[in-house]
Amino acid sequence: MPNVWIIEDNATFRRGTERALTMKPHAHAVRSFGNCEDAIAALEVADAPQVILLDVGLPGMDGIEGIGHLKSRAAGTSILILTVFEDDDKIFRAICAGASGYLLKSEPMAQVITAIDQAIAGGSPMNPRIATRVLAMFAKLAPARKDYGLTDREQAVLKCMVSGMARKQIADATGLNPHTADYVTRSIYRKLHVNCATAAVSKAVAERLFGED
Repeated sequence: MPNVWIIEDNATFRRGTERALTMKPHAHAVRSFGNCEDAIAALEVADAPQVILLDVGLPGMDGIEGIGHLKSRAAGTSILILTVFEDDDKIFRAICAGASGYLLKSEPMAQVITAIDQAIAGGSPMNPRIATRVLAMFAKLAPARKDYGLTDREQAVLKCMVSGMARKQIADATGLNPHTADYVTRSIYRKLHVNCATAAVSKAVAERLFGED
């Protein structure tokens, strides 16, 4: 029987969620708390649950702050945020703090139950709208791919270098004569600010010059 804790200060919502989770055929073992402090104290004496449904706006310690305290005592527990808040700051902070998923209280309870099952199976369930925003936020954090002004021919030669081809193989693969291939290679070095093939390849790999978009 899945063991789930609910940390929610709204008594009506908490009781409704608890009732839905304990009804057959789901029949989760449920324990509920009105704040993080009580749940943290309970972890000192009770077995950790498989999943915690955690609100953000709580009296005393808020849910996002509580994630670290809960995870330090129950590292294997999946924490699913279940809240009305969907602003980027709270979403980002919750995910970075260690939340396994982010759900909204507007979700049908059937979806919350499905999310619990997904979390137990190792998934990271999210409201689709939240998931889209999470991807957008992390995309903004990804370092921009630098543009060194390589021509198409220079890019083709550099790709061959990255793949480990020798000089003659590069010339054959790109349809260049050896002298032209050498000239293009020197141009690559100049644009990448390196002085050898090893450094050029290392820079191309480190900066993902040919990584997937």
